[in-house]
Formats: sequence, C-alpha cells, structure tokens
Amino acid sequence: MNFDQIIEKRRAVNFFDTEKDVDESLLKKIILEAGNAPSSYNLQPWKLKIIRTPEQKEALRKLAFDQPKVTEAPVTLMVLADRDGWKEGNPTMEKVFADFVKAGKMQEEQREWFAGARQALYGRDAEAAQAFANKNSSLFAMSLMFSATANGLESHPMDGFDHEGVRKEFNIPDNYWIPMLIAIGYLKPGAQIYPKGWRQSFEEIILD
Repeated sequence: MNFDQIIEKRRAVNFFDTEKDVDESLLKKIILEAGNAPSSYNLQPWKLKIIRTPEQKEALRKLAFDQPKVTEAPVTLMVLADRDGWKEGNPTMEKVFADFVKAGKMQEEQREWFAGARQALYGRDAEAAQAFANKNSSLFAMSLMFSATANGLESHPMDGFDHEGVRKEFNIPDNYWIPMLIAIGYLKPGAQIYPKGWRQSFEEIILD
C-alpha cells in the first residue's frame, strides 16, 4: 500500500469487529513503526498505555462518554505526552544525548549547552512544556494511525474523555498529559463507511 492509498483509506471508524483480536506481534510492529515519527531534538516525549482487558476497557468507557468503540475495539491506545521529556535526567533524553555523542553529532562537553537550549525552548514556562509534549506526541499519534492503516487495521482517535478521571483511574503520573485515545482493530463486518467528508481545497488551506 503506497502513501496515497494510506491517506485515502485511513478513516475514523466507529464500528469494530468484537470477534477479531489484534495480534500482539502486529501491535508491536505498528508501535515500532510509529516510533520513527519526527520529534524535537529527537526527544520522543511520548509513551503509550495499552488498554486490552475487558475490565480496563469498561473502566475507560465510563470515563469516555460511554463510547461503544472503547469496549468493542480489541485495543485502545492511551497516548501520553511527557511534559518533562526535555529535562535533564529524563531517561529518554539521556539516551538521545548518548546517541548524539556516539554518532558524533555532539560532544560530551556540549551537555550544558544542550540543557540550556532545551530549557529555553521547552522549559521557559508551563505553556511551552505543554506545547512541546502535545505537538510531538501528536506526530507520534498520527504515525500510529497511518501504520495501523498500512497494516490492514482501522483506528479512531478520541479526545472525548474525562482527562483527570482517566489519569486517576489508570495511575498516570502527573508529568503526562493525555492528548488522545486511539481505538484500533478490524472493521465490523457489514458496517457502513460513509464517503470521506469535505476537506479544504488548496486555496482554502493557504492563508494569504
């Protein structure tokens, strides 16, 4: 499937086949492919919580405006945006810096400069840290949906849920914002998919 086909085929599907599971190896493949998404300084400030068990899905559905797809889809991915992903000592940041040094992109003595650059860009205030986390994790989320489509699955992003309720129910640490939930699975047999909705033209997208 080429990219034009992926773009055309990807839809926000509401009806999932409750009898067809997503194989663990396929789910892992999708997540790893999505992990190639771009991010600021390659800091990758995202994590996922995989919601699979009936108990987890029922608890999440109660906090997600009772959306049936939360329990009908075999998997719901909770995208987590790490507002601390730019900070010194963050495990992912440390691995990124070590990789920069190993690859010759930076020298060890540039650590202080790198910390200052991250602070200026992402740590100057709470709004900057939130924007950093959300923008980067949303690139990852879109890549998850493209990968799901390319691998024969359907998906649906959701931002209709009780953010604080979900955080408490699933013990999400305070440094994570939850930009969206993504239901993933196979289309329910016989389910109707309407034609793709209206999209802006090139002229309408471009702001003079």
